[in-house]
Amino acid sequence: MKKYDYLIVGAGLYGAVMAYEAKKKGKSCLVIDRRDHIAGNIYCKNVEGINVHEYGAHIFHTSNKEVWDYINQFAEFNNYINSPIAVYKDELYNLPFNMNTFSRMWGIRTPKEAQEKIAEQVAETGITDPQNLEEQALSLGGRDVYEKLIKGYTEKQWGRDCRELPAFIIRRLPFRFTYDNNYFNDRYQGIPIGGYTAVVEKMLEGTEVRTGVDFFDFRKENPDIADKIIFTGMIDEYFDYKLGALEYRSVRFETEVLDEENYQGNAVVNYTEREVPYTRIIEHKHFEFGKQPKTVISREYSSEWKVGMEPYYPVNNEQNDALFGKYKALAEQEQNVIFGGRLGDYKYYDMDKVIEAALKVAEQL
Repeated sequence: MKKYDYLIVGAGLYGAVMAYEAKKKGKSCLVIDRRDHIAGNIYCKNVEGINVHEYGAHIFHTSNKEVWDYINQFAEFNNYINSPIAVYKDELYNLPFNMNTFSRMWGIRTPKEAQEKIAEQVAETGITDPQNLEEQALSLGGRDVYEKLIKGYTEKQWGRDCRELPAFIIRRLPFRFTYDNNYFNDRYQGIPIGGYTAVVEKMLEGTEVRTGVDFFDFRKENPDIADKIIFTGMIDEYFDYKLGALEYRSVRFETEVLDEENYQGNAVVNYTEREVPYTRIIEHKHFEFGKQPKTVISREYSSEWKVGMEPYYPVNNEQNDALFGKYKALAEQEQNVIFGGRLGDYKYYDMDKVIEAALKVAEQL
């Protein structure tokens, strides 16, 4: 079999950027992926003319103009602004927490009134040294914001009572005292017209790609296939979990096509009540201002992760970070293997940070 400069394990965003940069330098790459498609978790599947985000909502946002210009080589972006809605019982709130949220919650109009209300509720808690997530949230935002918009959603997301979660998960609460529903502060944001899969296709143009290939089986059969390996899978799996498995949260999706044009009027609606089993509903057509006669929605259910399931969010607590440090030390001893991406670095990355990290490593190589 042909020998390559690089075997890139994972056809997601990190692997695709690495392949594109290597090709520019005249290097030969083989990209493999365990799944039967490219683009990793940003994969979009066309259903009823709608680009469905198969692994959850992905909204590109960045303040890094270099990264924005880079990704715009591969797609034209629309002007989608992420403005989620939160549903608590029969009440609707805007996110992030802003004057629309506070006005709806307390019937007030001015920033001064909102700040006074929050300060009053924080004072009522009497909490000065928060010992868990509940106490931390109460000490930052008071009872109403915590009960209606944080508690249930967070407990579903983590699968634990807020009193069992460490305080550091909420270091601050992003209060805005303006009537602005734009979730991100970043200068640039949007969705690629035509979806993310087409972006990765362009990055991988001219590079050999094989999907449905398990790296560990492939390496046994082809031990000398490449001079270097770029590994974007789980770092603990690479080492056969010999120090123990790192923890993740996983997500299960229930996706359905509805015979109506508009189900919820917004791309992202969070359900903050503990009693509602899903965390949010995504209506995919609204990412690209779709006018299709049907719509596609996905309900998201957060779940515990076990080996063999799809890992989504690293659980970056002290115990896991210490274990990752041990795996990282092993990784540094691996000759000619580069670990990267969300799973290789055991770190939750926004898409712009994935590109930044990949470009930095590509430059070093």
